[in-house]
Formats: sequence, structure tokens, C-alpha cells
Amino acid sequence: MTADTPTKLLDSETKISPLKYPVARRDESVVETHHGVEIKDVYRWLEDPDSEETKKYVEEQNKISQPFLEGCDQWKKINEKFTKVWNYETYDCPLKHGKYYYFQRNTGLQNQHVLYRQESLTAEPELFFDPNALSSDGTIALVKKSFSEDGRYMGYGLSANGSDWFKIHIRDVETGKDLEEVLEKVKFSEISWTKDSKGFFYCSFPHQEGVTDGSETQSNENQKLYYHHLGQPQEKDVLIAEFPEEPTWQFQTVVSDCGKYLIMLITKDCRDNIVYYADLEPGKEINTKFEAKKIVEKFESDYEYITNIGSKMYFRTNKDASNYRVVMIDFENPALENWQTIIVEHPTDVLDAVHCVNENMLVLHYLHDAKSVLQVNSLESGEMLHKFDLEMGSVVEIKAKKHQTEFFYRFSSFLTPGIIYHYDFKWDNFTPKVLREIKLNLEGFTPAKYKVEQVFYESKDKTKIPMFIVYQNTQAGEKRTPRPCFLYGYGGFNCSMYPSFGVMDVMFLDTFDGVVAYPNLRGGGEYGEKWHNAGRLLNKQNVFDDFQAAAEYLIANNYTTKDRLVIQGGSNGGLLVAACINQRPDLFGAAVAEVGVMDMLRFHKFTIGHYWCSDYGNPDEKEHFENVLKYSPLHNVHTPTTEKEEYPATLVLTADHDDRVSPLHSLKFVAALQEAVRHSKYQKNPIFLRVYSNAGHGAGKPTSKIIEEVSDILTFMLRSLNIDKVNL
Repeated sequence: MTADTPTKLLDSETKISPLKYPVARRDESVVETHHGVEIKDVYRWLEDPDSEETKKYVEEQNKISQPFLEGCDQWKKINEKFTKVWNYETYDCPLKHGKYYYFQRNTGLQNQHVLYRQESLTAEPELFFDPNALSSDGTIALVKKSFSEDGRYMGYGLSANGSDWFKIHIRDVETGKDLEEVLEKVKFSEISWTKDSKGFFYCSFPHQEGVTDGSETQSNENQKLYYHHLGQPQEKDVLIAEFPEEPTWQFQTVVSDCGKYLIMLITKDCRDNIVYYADLEPGKEINTKFEAKKIVEKFESDYEYITNIGSKMYFRTNKDASNYRVVMIDFENPALENWQTIIVEHPTDVLDAVHCVNENMLVLHYLHDAKSVLQVNSLESGEMLHKFDLEMGSVVEIKAKKHQTEFFYRFSSFLTPGIIYHYDFKWDNFTPKVLREIKLNLEGFTPAKYKVEQVFYESKDKTKIPMFIVYQNTQAGEKRTPRPCFLYGYGGFNCSMYPSFGVMDVMFLDTFDGVVAYPNLRGGGEYGEKWHNAGRLLNKQNVFDDFQAAAEYLIANNYTTKDRLVIQGGSNGGLLVAACINQRPDLFGAAVAEVGVMDMLRFHKFTIGHYWCSDYGNPDEKEHFENVLKYSPLHNVHTPTTEKEEYPATLVLTADHDDRVSPLHSLKFVAALQEAVRHSKYQKNPIFLRVYSNAGHGAGKPTSKIIEEVSDILTFMLRSLNIDKVNL
């Protein structure tokens, strides 16, 4: 059913006039009392993805959004250009396993990256594994791979339709054939080989009723750790560890470099872990549960295994170090007072990653004001030996092994697609060599044409927030004029926003003569755990304030104007966008919210939502309920009663196999939003929901679907913003 709305469409191309929104049934009987507050959940029925009513609702929404986005000449031109821009050769860093170097390559428009190998870095690469051959539409993705110590086998995970679920297969690298066994019910798991190459540790979840293909909403609990013997069916796998009394605990496993320890880093949410381990006896068959020995028992810090020398284990941790440090914990004498600091905490820079190479060298990746710093330190003394020269940008990938003398890293920036560097300690000169340089295929695009600057603006509480801004250079003395501006944000879960390359960014810059802006909002990890804490739990409003202040800065400094400004974010960033259009609809010309967390009272009840309580708080607790209710997108929609309260043109995107953030969040939010604006004479901007099929949260998404989705987004931006210069 549809109903008329006063909403006008933004140009004359559309075939839909007047725009009609589906009428979502309101079930007034769903009422719950939370901590003394009565909450109606009239769209609860949209939480059932399998109901015919939900399917009909999705179909009706797509009948509105698809013609607007894809049924116009602009979409065709944008899609054609973006396809050309995307069509350039990409690589990741190689790493040697056994006698081969393995790396992934995409010729440009292949739906999935293809795995190649070569016997030396100068040898002709040969195709080893092509996921594109597994499905006609590219929706089966290689999401995990791990080689046995001798390089004889590759354990690999295949995911379908973007789901987090994957199945583990094992390939004999010499014959190119798979072993018979396939391991199922696997999610959020490593493939950790024992050093004898006879098998590996992995995690799976118990059987649950209904489908487990990514379209379900059931909570994932009671993960168990198993050992798989090569050549055996999954039902014979050995249960290694479980915690039935702690159903939310999950395992991250790694076999120590010496092969004598299984290290279990256990999490219960998206922050902090504890450390257990079990003794491994090389050569001894694994056929029973392990005795898990406790090293760290309190969930209060992060620990990441780096390497070990005998029982002396090296970890990257933020225990008593907001910016992280490297510590040595002797498993034979693990009391806290016996820990040794190897790399002290930097006073300002965040130790983002550590890799051991050449037996006794540590490659350290730091963030300095969100930009990469790369250096080599001694494992024994902690002394810095060399700092590599880097431009303003990011080291987005490092590959190294302790027992190899070489390592590889990939550098990227807003204007540099990627350069892969190779360094071998046999050279003894700390001068890396360029192994491969990735070049964009866009006529007329040169980095010199653009300017990248980093500014520090004030948020609402006067905190200085860094932001990267990219735009076309002006002539000397020429006054800055407002341009279309793409403002992207995330701000959560200790995740940092790096100055790295994005094809959509380049497309926006080139096609609309635009400005691209990336603020480093609180809640991220750019300045360590203090920065993260300043944007989580009861401080979450700081993230929204930071984002709104970024928009105000861009407008006040003549980079853009409200009618030229679009905001975008995904997942936690989708929550950010939705909360901001509720709080400050007057700031933005358009908004794109992708796979967002929109129902803050029930997010913890679906799939892995309970892990997010570390950032959002548990709504079952009064203090956190009262806090999330203040900004929950679903519960703060409003009916515009003035022009200032009009929502910007809004596009909400989700996918039917997203089992990270279930699509129910987006469906309920849009139902509430469209109902709120349906009869407001002040709401003239459209609100669209686009639901993609056979797609998930983002990982493993095929190139064809990425191009389709970005074409939708760019078309929406073009048709929603004041853009007077278009290069198509």
C-alpha cells in the first residue's frame, strides 16, 4: 500500500511523481517498559526477514529507490565512468609459504581477487586459486587463508553472499586438489596450523535452528575451539576448549613461532581480551581437551601476540599504556610485577601494529596525527634502528615472518593507489625497493592537480579534532569558492581513519570538482585508548558533536555550503549519519547511511550485536538505556514543523545477507522516518531505502556489486546536491 506525500523529487528525470512511500503497518500492541519508561515498538514485525510482509515491504521500497537511482541517464553515465575508473590492476603484498610466494591480484573488473604464486619475486606468476570460477555472479568470496608450516597445504574459507559464515576447505598446493573434508558452522575464526602441518585449530558455533546463511537474526553464542586432523571428517574433530558458562566468549588463536604453545586470546565484546595458553608437544597427537592456563584474567586491556623466545612471550598491549607498548611476559613467571617493557609507550603516537622479522627485528607501525610512521627496532633491546621515509599517507598492509629475512609493506594515500615495497635485512642498508606500483586508469588524473591538507578544528567542547581535506588546487591568489563536499565519518570501536586511497573519493573529486573530507572523530583509535574512551559509552554524543562541528568548519571556511554537503558512513558510521540528521538536519544537503545500527534499544539481541555493548553500553542497564535512548536513530525521528527541521535528502542502504548489522535496523528506521515526514509540508527532500540482494555487510563484496552500489550513491548525490559542474 502507498500513500501520497508532499515530497518533491529533485529533478525532472524521474518517472515517479508524486513520490509515494509504502505505508508500514503500525502494531500498537508491542509495548515494553524499560527501566520505568514505556517504549512502543510498532515496527517489531520488520525484524522477521522471512515473513511475507517484510519481503513485500522491502520490495515496495526498492520499487521507489531503484527507479530514482538507476532509471535515469545520470546513473548510466556515472556507472560507465566509474567502471572505467575502477578498471585498474591491483595487488596485495606477497609472502612466502614453503617454496612459493603468494599474492592476490585483480586485473580490474574481476569480481574477486585471484590468488597467484611464484617461485621467486622475479619469476612469472602462475594462477593458484580463482574464486571467480566458483559462482557466476562473484558472490562466493575467499575470506580466509592460512598455509601450513611446510607450505604443503592451504586452509581457506569461502563465504557466500557476503555473510560472515564461511566453510573451511583444504587444498594440496602441489596437486591443486582439495581434500575431501569441508568444515562448516565457522564464523570469526582463525585457521591456526600446528608446526607439524598435520592439522589446525579453528572455531565453530553449535547447530542452530533455521538457516545460517547470513539472513538470520539469531544471536551467535557458545563458540567452541576444535582441532582438525587432515583427512578426517569434521565430526571427528577434537574439542579443545569451550566455556559454556560464558556463552559470549570467543577465541582468537595463534600457535607460537616455536610451535610449543597455543595462545588463546579470548574476547567477549569489541574491546579488551584475556590471555590463556596451552602447552603443545610437537609430534604428539592431539586427541583430547587441553588444560587452559591463565596468564591474564581481567578484561581490561588489549593483548596481541608478536613472537616468543622460549617461554618469554612478546605482546603489543595497552595495559597501563593508552598508546600501546611492547611487553615481555614469561609464561613460567607470569605475575604482573615480572613483566618487562621492551618498547615503551610513545607520549603522542599510537603503536598500531608490530611484526617480528629476521629472528630479532620488530617492524613497528605508528600513527602520528593519524598518519603512518614505520620503523625497525631491536627485539632484544627495544632500540630503534631505522625509520623509513614516508609521505603523508598510510601503511595499509605489512607482511612478515619471524624466520624470514624480508618483509613487505604497502603504502597508500588519498592520491596514491598503492606502492608495494620490499626490504631484505640481507641488504643491510635499510633502503627498501619498489616491488610493484599500482596506477589508476583515469585520464587527466594527476596527484599534483590536488591538494591534501590536515586541519584541526574545534568540536562543541573545544576539543581539537584533526581532519583531512582533499580538493583541486586553486591558482595562486585565487579565493576559495564553495564546492560539492563529501564528508565521511566513523568514530567508534578504536578504529582509525587513515589517509588512504578510495576510488569513490577520486570519482567525486574528478566528476563534481568536489571536496573530500575525513575527520578523525573521537571513538576511533587515532590517539590511543583515551581517544576511544572519549567517544564511547556515556561519551558517545562527542562523536556526533565532532561530526557536526566538521560540517560547520567546512561551511564556515568556504569549502562548501549546506546544499552542496553530503555526509556518509557505514555500520557504526551509519548510526553516526542517522543520529546527526535527527539532531542537526539543517546542516546537511544529503545523507547516505549504510548498514547502520539504528535501534539502540535492541541491537544486542541480534547476531553479534551483544559485542557492541563495549562501545554503546548494555541497554538492559538503566544508565546505558537512558544514554542510548537520547540518540537512538529509530527513537529520535521527528516530524518537521519548520524549514530548519526538514531532513536532508536521505539514502539508507542495507543488504539481505548482512549478519553483522541485520537489515532490520535500516527497515525499522526508514519506516519510522517516512511515517514522520509523510504529511509534513516542510519535508520536500526524499527519503529512500535501497536493499541489495545476495550481499552482506561489505567483506567479500564482488566488484560488480561495489560498482552498482557506488553508482547508486553518486547518482543520489548528483540528484540531491547543488552541483553545477559535472565531468562525465
